[in-house]
Amino acid sequence: MIGWYIHHHGFGHVSRFLAVQPHLRTPVIAFSSMPRPAGLAADVEWMTLPPDAESFAGPTGRPTDPRDAEPTARGRLHWAPLGHPGHRARLATIASIAVDRALETFVVDVSAEVVAFARLLGMRTVAVTQPGLRTDPAHTLAYNLADRIIAPWAEGAVAAPGLEPHAERVSWTGGISRFDGRAFSNSTDQRRVTLLGRVLAPAVRDESVALLTDRGWHVTSIGQDDASRVDDPWPLLTRSTVVVSAAGQNSVADLAASASRAVVIAQDRPFDEQRATAAALDSWSLARRADETVSPRDLVDLIERASHDTPQWARWRVAGAAGRMAAAVEGRLP
Repeated sequence: MIGWYIHHHGFGHVSRFLAVQPHLRTPVIAFSSMPRPAGLAADVEWMTLPPDAESFAGPTGRPTDPRDAEPTARGRLHWAPLGHPGHRARLATIASIAVDRALETFVVDVSAEVVAFARLLGMRTVAVTQPGLRTDPAHTLAYNLADRIIAPWAEGAVAAPGLEPHAERVSWTGGISRFDGRAFSNSTDQRRVTLLGRVLAPAVRDESVALLTDRGWHVTSIGQDDASRVDDPWPLLTRSTVVVSAAGQNSVADLAASASRAVVIAQDRPFDEQRATAAALDSWSLARRADETVSPRDLVDLIERASHDTPQWARWRVAGAAGRMAAAVEGRLP
């Protein structure tokens, strides 16, 4: 049986699990602080872990911010706050179930501490990584301990200096999208832009929409808030002339699956993950690149330039990527 740890930040980690799980031949138990996602197969067990980032009663009984509880062990870890009952309970839950259910393989997406813990429990450990400059002590520890490392993007696309010493254990699966293999719509709307997610500050978004509208573009914003969230963005992705998106791994994989002309705006993330990805997309002529300081006029100019692009998204290797990750997790790939 497989255990699978899913980090609670954002929706990318759980989206990746939902894409890969149907390709697994082995039963899996998921562990996360997130609630059980809609659409997960009924026979997949979901263990809800207690949170470990909330204030707790410290040694004096007063509320303690976990950021003040030496969470990095003097820079050697990313998150292990001293005395936090939630942190201790979530690791205890993983250990208890690993023993009771005889877990053989444990997938970690993502946490350096859980990688180390799973390997100390004697499980074959699969670490999912992300782009960026991940050469810090915690990532180095996780990479050294992992039996297999999953890099969910195209090999050679994004520089990953932290992975170079471990190349023989890295599986470059290509981008993993929940939309892989889905049929396209029959037509593309002319001069339609979709703004995907909270990719722009409200004032910048509003001015950009006004400028685009003045130039004859139809603009749709989805996911900027709860009211604009949609369960299935696929029809909009495939009908739009240009999509404006963040440069996160799942967003980029969805752009590749939908063969979208795109402008990607790198968000500020740890280890410069999105800046590294955006630079790779620009280098491979797969998308136009901007950063969070882009002005409305510059963004409109990028969108109009992108509308004439012909990105070769096959290079991102989305087709079959979820199956390749499942095979790597189960040891069916060399």
